[in-house]
Amino acid sequence: MNKPHQVTIKDIARTLGISASTVSRALKDHPDISAETKRQVQQLASSVNYRPNTLALGLRKSKTNTIGIVIPEIVHHFFSTVISGIDDVAYNAGYNTMLCQTNESEERERSSIQNMIDMRIDGFLISVSKNTTQFDHLTNLATDGIPVVFFDRVCEGLPSNRVITDDFEGARIATRHLISQGCKRIAHLTSASSLIISKQRRDGYTTALREAGLEVNPDYIIEADSREAIIANSDKLITIAPEIDGLFAINDSTAITAIQLLQRNGYNIPRDIAVIGFGDGPLTEIVSPTLSTVEQKGYEMGAEAMRMLIRQMESGIINTEYETRVFTPILQPRESTRRL
Repeated sequence: MNKPHQVTIKDIARTLGISASTVSRALKDHPDISAETKRQVQQLASSVNYRPNTLALGLRKSKTNTIGIVIPEIVHHFFSTVISGIDDVAYNAGYNTMLCQTNESEERERSSIQNMIDMRIDGFLISVSKNTTQFDHLTNLATDGIPVVFFDRVCEGLPSNRVITDDFEGARIATRHLISQGCKRIAHLTSASSLIISKQRRDGYTTALREAGLEVNPDYIIEADSREAIIANSDKLITIAPEIDGLFAINDSTAITAIQLLQRNGYNIPRDIAVIGFGDGPLTEIVSPTLSTVEQKGYEMGAEAMRMLIRQMESGIINTEYETRVFTPILQPRESTRRL
């Protein structure tokens, strides 16, 4: 005989078309949940004879010593170094880590976080997907008293602990380096404007140009932040290539793909166009010419984010005073900008 299915919060959520966390808060009479939603949830829970899983509730009150890490992509060198920093500090402090990759999807970000909550994660380290536009699943973490530290890509509207790169200053350093090499018409490969790091790097680029008395030409700003995006926008880049003498890319992989595209179309790097990236991954010294970039301190950022989360979890205090730790990138000049 099959064991009868015990109705869960997820079953109620699926029936009503709402999130499991909303059902949980409605059953607890949380003030953020509307009276109508509470009525629907409680009525359905009663009709299906829902009973809380007392074993799970008991376990939820105890520590699992497990940290959830949510990142956009594992293959990115920056995120892999961040994970190394997190893992070393976590291990030494007696914590395990669980990793989820969102692939820049808001839907996967939401489901990954909810799955980790269901698995009784003690706290979260999160870098937000570039396609996330609604942040209720992140604000709910604070509402539910779950410790969280954002790193690199943060939830701007949510007061929180965070570890970030000074993206504005890093972009300013990169653009000023191109200017120091004699570049006067500098293009910028950027990312989605909804992403905070994209806006800050673009602002750093435009600020450096204005400080040098150079024109900011909107035609020289192209939204392309990956190999695939460069290929999709290759016509735009080749169209402006005869006019520009410098190129600042939002990350190293984009810079390297742009170099390869320009070389295939007869341009010499750096004689015709000097190119600089952002991040300082391992490919920067393998590509020809070697890539100038600004170095992000990924390992140090991951280690600091984990230490910050441990302090928050061990203090047992949520939503008081928040910390922000800022790391400034360091210029790493190489052959791709060596024009003088």
